[in-house]
Formats: sequence, structure tokens, C-alpha cells
Amino acid sequence: MRCKLLVLLWTVLALPVFAQDRLTREVRHELVMLPYYKVFDNLEFRIDGATVTLAGQVTMPTLKSDAEKAVKRIEGVQKVVNSIEVLPLSGADDRLRLAVYRAIYSQPTLENYSLQAVPPIHIIVKNGNVTLTGVVARQPEKDVAGIQAKGVPGVFSVTNNLAVEK
Repeated sequence: MRCKLLVLLWTVLALPVFAQDRLTREVRHELVMLPYYKVFDNLEFRIDGATVTLAGQVTMPTLKSDAEKAVKRIEGVQKVVNSIEVLPLSGADDRLRLAVYRAIYSQPTLENYSLQAVPPIHIIVKNGNVTLTGVVARQPEKDVAGIQAKGVPGVFSVTNNLAVEK
């Protein structure tokens, strides 16, 4: 009897953790699978119970609404707070995005990342200011990406928010 009670107690306590892990995996999957999500967009999320808060920056307004719709369809999500910023239309920023992309992904240490469907180094450009987000395997890769972005003519500043895998 005591053993059954312990198993029941463990199941009740562990259930929210498993549900949270499942929800995290499903939200991440839905966001990455959005058809227009690309290297020039950054989508982030936070889960608080049954509420998912979306954040980040996107180049297309439809991606903001598509992200919200996709997350709302996930079982267990009761509310979505959509704080995604739609970046302003700018021909100059578009040119910088491509130039920074070429500068980063043409480097021998980083070019393998460009072969992925959605490369892990995301390039966010707003009014000439560049922010790098995503994950790389090693610190030197993070450093090279930052140096390359800073070397692109027309870039005002670079914020290197790349994370390094442990």
C-alpha cells in the first residue's frame, strides 16, 4: 500500500514537469516548421503554465500571426501572448541582411551551418543595427561571426547574442 501511494505521489508531482517538457518541444517544433521562418527572423518563447508568450523579431507580418495561430493549436495551450516585433520595411536593411549573411556563412569555420534548412545563426537587422542570435558549437565560431558582421560596410553596430553549446 505504501509503495502504491509513493508511486501515485511521484506520478502527480512529475506530471507537470513532463507536460511542460512536451509543451516546450511542441512549441519549438511548431515555430521552426513555419513555412516563412528564415535566417533573418528570430522567434523566442516562454511558457508559464498554459500561457505561451512569443517574442522576437520577424521580417514579415504574416509570420507573426502564423506563429500565434500555430501555437494556439497545440494541446494544453490556453493563451498566447504575441509580443513578436515586425521589423520595418527597409531596402537598406535588406541589403545589409544579405551582406552580413554572405560575410558570416562564407567563412570556412561557419559555412557548414549554412547547409541546414534554417541556419542556426540568425541575423536580425533593424535600422542598420545587427543582432546575431542562435547557437554555435564553439566560442571561436561565435567570435568569427561577430567579427564578420562588424566588417560589413553600412553596419552601425553589432550585438552578438550567440550562445555556445556546452
